[in-house]
Amino acid sequence: MDKNVKMPLLNRLVEKAKNGSGTYYKITLVENGYTQTAVITPANGAQNSYSVAKVFTVTAIGMLVDRGLLRTDERVCDILRSQLPSDTDPAWETMTVHHLLKHSAGFAGGCLDIDAENQVPIAGEDYLGYLFGSKPQYIPGTESRYSDAAYYLLSRVFTAKSGEKMDDYLLTHLFYPLGFREMAWSKCPMGYPMGATGLYVYTEDLAKLGVLYLNRGLYHGKQLVSAEWVETVLREGYEFAKTPGGGYGKGGMYGQMLIFYPKQDRVVAYHSFGGDGLVSYLDAVAKQP
Repeated sequence: MDKNVKMPLLNRLVEKAKNGSGTYYKITLVENGYTQTAVITPANGAQNSYSVAKVFTVTAIGMLVDRGLLRTDERVCDILRSQLPSDTDPAWETMTVHHLLKHSAGFAGGCLDIDAENQVPIAGEDYLGYLFGSKPQYIPGTESRYSDAAYYLLSRVFTAKSGEKMDDYLLTHLFYPLGFREMAWSKCPMGYPMGATGLYVYTEDLAKLGVLYLNRGLYHGKQLVSAEWVETVLREGYEFAKTPGGGYGKGGMYGQMLIFYPKQDRVVAYHSFGGDGLVSYLDAVAKQP
């Protein structure tokens, strides 16, 4: 932590947070290689990042692509064939990994949202069997409907291709190299990380993923994910959305955020409950000459 470096933007963000809606816990700012974190409301160190977890899943998928173990145009049914119900609807056959990454896989909006309601009474113990035992709401690739089901399937695809559960793999290949203090990922009844949500990390550590993407996959001299995958993520909009101020951000339920601005060499991460409005302010700052 660079305590002796003056970072006036962090002070302004703290003031905005205190005077805005919701309750902010921590804000981390990384600017020109320097990092500072402000504690606004004392809380548990590792907080639920909700849907910001999806960018970690995107990163894990990229690592398999980099290793030549996976292509985004591969059909999901081919990857998971041995685990599918015998009565799987043929319409699912056209679903690809790219469709999952883009939320255009055929699932209803909100499908398998563990943050909204307990899924076990709905899906039972076998979430994979539940998803492929249902009929698609639309032909994969024809519509985009945001759902956690797609990113749970990416978690299962990851294991099928790598032989490891995604959180175990990321401990060695992402979380440890980035210096995460601790992490935990909510899992389905069969023990697979949800992929879409439920990732508990420190705010300071969440910002490190933004630094990784800001530096095109490089962190402290080590290429953790390829620059080509970073370019693909930003071009295709795999979870990181372009903001009006030239940033790339991913938000989570109840006001979680990870955003980075390449031109300003800036990353901001925060955890909150109901926090809102900082991204529009950050965009306005980024537009200033």
